Amino acid sequence: MGALKKYVHTQVPAEFTEVFSGYDRLTQSLLYARGITTKEKAERFLNPQYDTDLHDPFLLTDMRKAVDRVLAAMRNNEHIVVYTDYDCDGIPGGVLLHDFFTAIGYNNFENYIPHRHYEGYGFNSESVKGFEKSDTKLIITVDCGITDHEAVQKANEANIDVIITDHHEPSDTLPAAVAVINPKRDTEYPFSGICGTVVAYKLVQAILETGKKSGEITLKDGWEKWWLDLVGIATVADMVPLTDENRVFAKYGLSVLRKSKRPGLQQLLRKAGGSQQHLTEDDIGFTIAPRVNAASRMDDPEDAFHMLRSRDEIESGAHVLHLEKLNNERKGVVASMTKEARKRMSTSSEIPAIIVMGSPEWRPSLVGLVASTLAEEFGRPAFLWGRDGKGIIKGSCRSGDVGSVVRLMEEGKKAFLTFGGHHASGGFSVSHESIHTLAETLNAAKEALNTKEVAVSEDVRIDMQITFSDITNDLLRALDVLGPFGIGNPKPLFEIRDVIPDEVITFGKTQNHTKLRFKTDRGRFDAICFFKLPNEFSILPEEGKKLTLLAHIERSFFMGRLETRLRIIDVC
Repeated sequence: MGALKKYVHTQVPAEFTEVFSGYDRLTQSLLYARGITTKEKAERFLNPQYDTDLHDPFLLTDMRKAVDRVLAAMRNNEHIVVYTDYDCDGIPGGVLLHDFFTAIGYNNFENYIPHRHYEGYGFNSESVKGFEKSDTKLIITVDCGITDHEAVQKANEANIDVIITDHHEPSDTLPAAVAVINPKRDTEYPFSGICGTVVAYKLVQAILETGKKSGEITLKDGWEKWWLDLVGIATVADMVPLTDENRVFAKYGLSVLRKSKRPGLQQLLRKAGGSQQHLTEDDIGFTIAPRVNAASRMDDPEDAFHMLRSRDEIESGAHVLHLEKLNNERKGVVASMTKEARKRMSTSSEIPAIIVMGSPEWRPSLVGLVASTLAEEFGRPAFLWGRDGKGIIKGSCRSGDVGSVVRLMEEGKKAFLTFGGHHASGGFSVSHESIHTLAETLNAAKEALNTKEVAVSEDVRIDMQITFSDITNDLLRALDVLGPFGIGNPKPLFEIRDVIPDEVITFGKTQNHTKLRFKTDRGRFDAICFFKLPNEFSILPEEGKKLTLLAHIERSFFMGRLETRLRIIDVC
């Protein structure tokens, strides 16, 4: 279905180098690759400022309506429900609003998170019945609600006002809410790429600005910056582009996370062998987010909410232990599902262009993790499905970086009850009748689309060629300034030519990770790659034989030790 990855070097024109002569080679290369062509833009990228680089929250449509309605609810002591999604964007956003209301002394509110397995995604109609019984007058959604017309209508009929804060794609018509705050519905707001928690943070900023002016709210200036730890977690975990104001939120979010007083976060990091002081975006992606998401995937999402919310050492510690247990269970279940999926693939006489498989016994909340593995291993899109607590067939899909799953689903839309997502990943639901022909439908859809419509670029950009002796403190400092890295600001990829490993080993409980060890003039360097064996690179690395490394440089803190190492992308 797709070609092998092609590695290309970044070629920085001489005229660009001349303009940016005050910057080091790596910084020049990365600025050029990201289309940053003026010194003003470069300064803003390299030194994002909280006080000057964030957009005015009142540029978001309906923000004034939302602020006025929240302040009115507070004046009348109305019961408010904060209704959030169950992932690592919605949950931090729910904690943020909890902390906000608590900090300003408003206590007539509650947080509600739907159960992934039994209630499903979004603002659901059934929950409104319970809110009506508790005499709720206002619901504020976080990271959901933008397409939930029926639930909003039910709330309206129950005389409950709804404020939607969301960042997902809106449909042609918006729900009949009091206010709908979503950057993707806007032409006025300068940046549409913020996550759900940031939209909630914008609401908090606007309420504070208005409430302080009117004298209705008294809170120390700048206090809301302590909630940037939650904003940082969500911004990195939700994989929104780390450009524009998201770069501010990610950078300042990490700074606050390193000082955060939340005992749950402190204990979670200690339990995982990490360091709060040296925390990076990778720690969010590989340590914090999986444990927060494990709560809804395996059990009750409120465990993750209370782990972040609680200020009590014992209570938060209990939640950390439970999340650790759930995360380990999640790993075991996913490993079992992956093993079963690989076994099925091994018995196929021919691997189809689109992989489609599932089981009524599989959890829909976990199939995306398996789909990602299969898509990467077999180099083609994978669609996997399971059955939820209501008996509905739901699934997730991943592109394997060789096509657009959205285009495939659009072409085969008659097979789906619902579908959506991004080019690289998505979700769907299917009727019990259509599931039997889903593989046929999707493979026919692939045939109907020409290569240009389905394919995505396979080029991988090499930012700079270096030697081991170039990995100095100056280079590490330059990387610190250029980070945080993620979508829209990928980690710099380095090429290290003609190096000879003195050890090639596998490690881990199941020996499924690779480590290459090198002796250099500056001591030993380790290069590692998780979930990849030596024979899975472009060439097989061998002890005593020259090779070229393509790798990221990272500083890792694990079990009390800080080290600089390479994260292998490929061996050529």
